[in-house]
Amino acid sequence: MNNFDFKTKLVERFFRYAAVESQSKSGSETIPSTPGQLELAQLLQTDLTALGLTDIKLTEHAILTAKLPANLPADSLEKVPPIGFLAHLDTVDVSLSPNIKPRVVKHYDGNDILLNQEQNIWLRTASHKEILNYIGQDIIVSDGTSVLGADNKAAISAIMVALEYFQTEKSCYHGDIYIAFVPDEEVGLRGSKAMDLADFPVAFAYTIDSCELGEVVYETFNAGSMAITIKGVSAHPMSAKGVMVNPVLVANDIINHFDHKDTPEHTDGKQGYFWVNRITGNANEAQMNINIRDFDKSLYEARKTYLVDLMKLIAAKHPKAQISYKITDIYGNIADSLNEGSKQCIEFIYQAMRNLSITPKTIAMRGGTDGSALSARGLPTPNFFTGAHNFHSNCEFLPVGSFEKSCSMILEITKLVSNH
Repeated sequence: MNNFDFKTKLVERFFRYAAVESQSKSGSETIPSTPGQLELAQLLQTDLTALGLTDIKLTEHAILTAKLPANLPADSLEKVPPIGFLAHLDTVDVSLSPNIKPRVVKHYDGNDILLNQEQNIWLRTASHKEILNYIGQDIIVSDGTSVLGADNKAAISAIMVALEYFQTEKSCYHGDIYIAFVPDEEVGLRGSKAMDLADFPVAFAYTIDSCELGEVVYETFNAGSMAITIKGVSAHPMSAKGVMVNPVLVANDIINHFDHKDTPEHTDGKQGYFWVNRITGNANEAQMNINIRDFDKSLYEARKTYLVDLMKLIAAKHPKAQISYKITDIYGNIADSLNEGSKQCIEFIYQAMRNLSITPKTIAMRGGTDGSALSARGLPTPNFFTGAHNFHSNCEFLPVGSFEKSCSMILEITKLVSNH
């Protein structure tokens, strides 16, 4: 391992994959939602082929799977379960440029970082004090006009470098390792939901899709959404009395029935919420979207029941309005899909961290990962860190040392599973 230059290989691959524009697009009817994700999958298919992986399959939906066959002695192979590592192809669309231009800040000195001189964009330590923990280290940043895309191209790079190491160091024994790269995680985990698990036949898997060094996630929200359409009755104001039904005001009535403290901006930890995140309307029709979130499954179901009852109440209050709605479950809490037999995959994470002298930071993620969808489908898939900070922000940054540790986790978990 001493002769294998992890740092250089990780940075080179990250820059290469970040150069492919792969923002996903909310509301798209297709998988992938954008052509750049398929372009990145095709690039990775070429790279996996060059590394000598087998069973490489790229679907029309940009779902890419492959296998690194075991190199264990035959008498021990049957004792080692096949495992998987998964990352998503898309970067988030938060109204920033899709064109990512990363650079390395060498030996960070603790000062504010000028990300973009032309546009005077800075990463200020006053707003991002966490960067001060990395003084003296190399740090990857964007040019400030985009996210950095460590979510999730740091994970893609870590997986690819780990595979390269396994193929280079033949004395590093391992069981069957399966790889999956999927699209559209940022817009509802759509790639992992569409994935054919026959192409990913593992006992358990890992997503690499959380932030700073040491983060471990095996609890996520139960998540759903409610789409509401309200059709009113239009009338000229001079003859509107007793006739007009303003759909915008009906939507406002719906909003007023929520506890204004039961929202993302007033909750944290394991508190759930309702989030009215879209409302459009005119004199004829209004549309709303409400996100539903809770860690506790029973409370999540109670939230959905509340919404159904609320629609009955609103319909009774506004009998002339035509109100329709649809509630959709998006993903579940990983923890709800685990049992005593499947929790061993989590212990491998903690043992790997002990072996690598990494302090665990176990968090209940106020969001979801592809592992949420896969766990709900019966495949236990916890999550660990990329090493980056400030996902979904133009001030996202990736300390290279933490990036290396993320890659080391793949190697160490594989070793532990092989020796278990």
